[in-house]
Amino acid sequence: MNREKLAWMTSIGLLAILAFQLPGSFAQRDDDYAFVRTLVDIHRQVSANYVDEINEQRLREGAIEGLMSELDPFSVYIPASRQEDFDRMLEGSFKGVGIQLEEKEDGQIEVVSPIDGSPAFKAGVMAGDIILKVNGESIDGLKLPDLVKKITGPLGTEVKLTVKHLVGNEAELTMTREEIIVPTVKGFQRLEDTTWDYYICDDPKIAYLRITQFTPDTFARVKEVLDELLAQGMKGLLLDLRFNPGGRLDQAIQVVDLFIDKGVIVSTKGRARPEQIVEAREPGTLPYFPMIVLVNEHSASASEIVAGSLMDNGRAVVLGQRSYGKGSVQEVVPLDSKGGELKLTVAHYYLPSGRLVHRKKDAVDWGVQPQIVVPMDPQAQQRAQRERYGQEQFKKPMVKATTNSAAPTTAPTTQPADTQLQQAVNTMIALVVFQSEKGAPKTGKVTVERVTQPSTQPATKPATVPATLPVPEPATLPAE
Repeated sequence: MNREKLAWMTSIGLLAILAFQLPGSFAQRDDDYAFVRTLVDIHRQVSANYVDEINEQRLREGAIEGLMSELDPFSVYIPASRQEDFDRMLEGSFKGVGIQLEEKEDGQIEVVSPIDGSPAFKAGVMAGDIILKVNGESIDGLKLPDLVKKITGPLGTEVKLTVKHLVGNEAELTMTREEIIVPTVKGFQRLEDTTWDYYICDDPKIAYLRITQFTPDTFARVKEVLDELLAQGMKGLLLDLRFNPGGRLDQAIQVVDLFIDKGVIVSTKGRARPEQIVEAREPGTLPYFPMIVLVNEHSASASEIVAGSLMDNGRAVVLGQRSYGKGSVQEVVPLDSKGGELKLTVAHYYLPSGRLVHRKKDAVDWGVQPQIVVPMDPQAQQRAQRERYGQEQFKKPMVKATTNSAAPTTAPTTQPADTQLQQAVNTMIALVVFQSEKGAPKTGKVTVERVTQPSTQPATKPATVPATLPVPEPATLPAE
């Protein structure tokens, strides 16, 4: 058999094998081509025959957004014209007014949370607001990407948003678009020299740390602050994740890893993604101190991972209201030929207990359910946000809680608007006083009953399932 004949027979054999191995691929390719041919045909007919002049760019982007709208609200197309702004937002800075939005099932656009310190925040936009108008024009029927286009614009220009607050009143709010540098780690109040005072209670020394969003420098900043507080003799920590819309998962994982030396932090899995389990590492773990994490219905995504993981690992007590339930993992996929990016949901988060964080349609259980439930109605939330914002703007702070070994005091002398924070202070003082009087056992647990605090709004039925907070022996571990 000559060499040419052998080559032909080998080629035919390989083609036959491929034909048997790839029938699904060929079928899928035929379906893709058929879809593209139909889409091109529709585009040709619209371009040639539609009654009015059309904008080709908007028509093409609209076709893509129509396809993406059949997925979840967090899977979106980012055209090349907005790619820079989107990438900057992931890095903790961007141009705009600074609000996180979601399209609800009824088509309304809701504010998940304004970015702390942003033009929207300063103008009075609140978490839970419903957007009604932009620059006086109704947004009825607009999809989320179209609304975003209306709100964004050149730096230094104004935009007016008409919103309906949770309490029922409407307001027209004016804000100026600007470059937003997002501060993610904040203390209790500002000192006269503009530095942060992190102590919400001086005796015992209870620190307050608020993370507003998880950006690339969040972990480094949190570690820097906690190292300083521990050197000052901090006895307990209140970690406030309320109104935190999430952010970078890697930063959330590193923050959790600061507090636990072993165990699962979080796992992710999806239809086309194998399960990935992230576990804590001992190097870099901070010494033990009592810890309470505050969450509410506007705590989402990465903030839910931090709160839920610390609770499931028995490292912190969680107080507040059930979190938002945004437990989906998005990947940013660059498109060919500089066609923009896709932010695509590829998996879901699962807490160490196996609990799915994400709130699916018709779900009755989602997010992080606090061990100590302290409801706050919308009016109380607005008062608390105004009070906290005032403290951050170098205005007169609240009176702090104080106690001493002779006559412990478990509440500030003036009642603040933030009842959730007040309850956290009361609980933490009790934990610290108890630990200082009894001494921290080498092994053992402080038991915290799951309870619901009274409120002016209907509360969920109190549960009686005990939750536990371990009290290991304090130790200084190697830095990461």
